[in-house]
Amino acid sequence: MIDLFVIGGGINGCGIARDAAGRGLRVELAEMNDLASATSSASTKLFHGGLRYLEYWEVRLVREALIERETLLKAMPHISWPMRFVLPYHKDMRFEGDTPTSKLLSFFMPWMKGRRPSWLVRLGLFLYDNLGGRDILEGTKSVDLDNSVEGAPLQDRFRKAYEYSDCWIEDSRLVVLNARDAEARGAKINVRTKVVSAEQVDGHWSITLENTVTGDQRTVTAKMLVNAGGPWVENVIRNTARINTTEGVRLVRGSHIVTRKLYDHDKCYFFQGEDGRIIFTIPYETDFTLIGTTDADHDDVSKRPECTPEERDYLLAFASNYLKTPVTRDDIVWSYSGVRPLYNDGASSATAATRDYVLKVDTSAGAPMLNVFGGKITTYRRLAESALEKIAPFFDGLPDRWTAGIPLPGGDFPVQGVGDLKAELSSRYSFLSPRWCTRLVKAYGTDAFELLDGAKTADDLGRNFGSDLSEREVHWLMDKEYARTAQDVVWRRSKLGLRMTPQEIDALDDWMAEHAAAPPAQAPVARAQGE
Repeated sequence: MIDLFVIGGGINGCGIARDAAGRGLRVELAEMNDLASATSSASTKLFHGGLRYLEYWEVRLVREALIERETLLKAMPHISWPMRFVLPYHKDMRFEGDTPTSKLLSFFMPWMKGRRPSWLVRLGLFLYDNLGGRDILEGTKSVDLDNSVEGAPLQDRFRKAYEYSDCWIEDSRLVVLNARDAEARGAKINVRTKVVSAEQVDGHWSITLENTVTGDQRTVTAKMLVNAGGPWVENVIRNTARINTTEGVRLVRGSHIVTRKLYDHDKCYFFQGEDGRIIFTIPYETDFTLIGTTDADHDDVSKRPECTPEERDYLLAFASNYLKTPVTRDDIVWSYSGVRPLYNDGASSATAATRDYVLKVDTSAGAPMLNVFGGKITTYRRLAESALEKIAPFFDGLPDRWTAGIPLPGGDFPVQGVGDLKAELSSRYSFLSPRWCTRLVKAYGTDAFELLDGAKTADDLGRNFGSDLSEREVHWLMDKEYARTAQDVVWRRSKLGLRMTPQEIDALDDWMAEHAAAPPAQAPVARAQGE
């Protein structure tokens, strides 16, 4: 019997598995597809406090997220790094109509007619700078768009902007690294494994698993179940565990487009629309620009989210309203969409629905089950700590929180040390091109040295599948990072799908099928505290 069985291999599931395994619990996790195959690989790729959430007075959520930015930066400087955001200001910027702030200002300042005054933007940025404290990130400053590189891509009507800090995150790699660390601490990670049923038997959970590739089934017994099913969290409660509940999720689709590179500098833009919505344009993978996101209700969890033509055109028009050179459909090289499983708080719109997480323990079946609703990628570690607080009463002597300040695999170097790490890797492996070296450092950090160990030339790494993706690297991804298909490699473990041809991706898929490795050997499962 194990202690904790986690359903869902997104960031919340893997974060909880890592935290729990590090406290000595016997943990197993099942993901029916690939890790981060749904919401956790379809984010806007930001560790951010959520500036616009201040308008909804979600101060606790924003403060927690702001504090987390630097905690996470220090733990994963290879896959996360600071970014500066430029917020152009003009007098026609408006609130979304039903925010608490807009209602308050409409009452006291009706002549503003829903517009955001500049003093309110500056007040919000002041709070953003100071709510969470900063050691690494720069504070807000004003930018004269008439005489700056930041103003060059923008229409001439924008004269003033504010510049503030947030952070980038390689979202799907974050999930994989949490899973790797959980496994190193004794957890068992299962991909392509569906939870067919979960039944309460004599005060424990009897969980039936099915390998979605082979069809083989097995049963696991656990003391407690953690439902981190993301968009499927409600389905797990009602259909898998067969528990009646009044709790639910609001599925909100967020779509993004990736275009050719729209400007030369490395800063992001925070664009505010006349409808009260906001979007980001973000430098992406060196040669591209990421634009997103939308907020639209998504009614059917079984329907794969896709960027609709309406969402695509909305993002194009939104960005074109700011940029001198309009963005067109011909500029788009890729699009993606994900479903955010927000806690259903009865909000009037998808935009207004809370981004905070809600954790509920259900004991109605006899055995305890923790259901995870909502959340955002920036606060995944704090969500995991909060989940362990809910779990602790069922396990005597559980150690206290431990994950703050502990690096993820490959992240054991200073935030300011990326340049030094690239220089060292390039010196030791002189056959690496600058782009190749940068990609390896930003994917694997210090683990890049282990990946390349012993290689004297590029040929020592085996076949090149395209864009410097070597046979050695694919073996690493299969053996250590749970990759099973080419899609896992080129869209989740990396974004090489933007550079590789369909023929190269098909050849990689064929090679991986031929060389399919057995799942990585599991470390011994740790004993629970107090047993």
